Amino acid sequence: MILTTTNSIEGQKIISYKGVIAGETIIGANLFKDLFAGIRDIVGGRSGSYEQVLLEARETAMMELEQRARQLGANAVVAIDIDYEVIGSNGSMLMVSASGTAVVVE
Repeated sequence: MILTTTNSIEGQKIISYKGVIAGETIIGANLFKDLFAGIRDIVGGRSGSYEQVLLEARETAMMELEQRARQLGANAVVAIDIDYEVIGSNGSMLMVSASGTAVVVE
């Protein structure tokens, strides 16, 4: 499966468009990660725990996107866009959505 943010794939011809698809995931950040991220903000540096949560959320959304493309009979997804949103009453949850167009290339 080819996944790309571009509208076309070099050297490949799009022969069929299967439709716009999306994959989403919502992940909660727990209290300890919040606490350590706050300390990290005070002393400086990167927050490895939040970076890991972002990585997991993005990978899950992309896996869902790929799975939906396969269900439609596509072998590629073009024009992928990844969006991040903080949701929840205290902004305690992270939503990552990936959308794109499922296509068949040859």
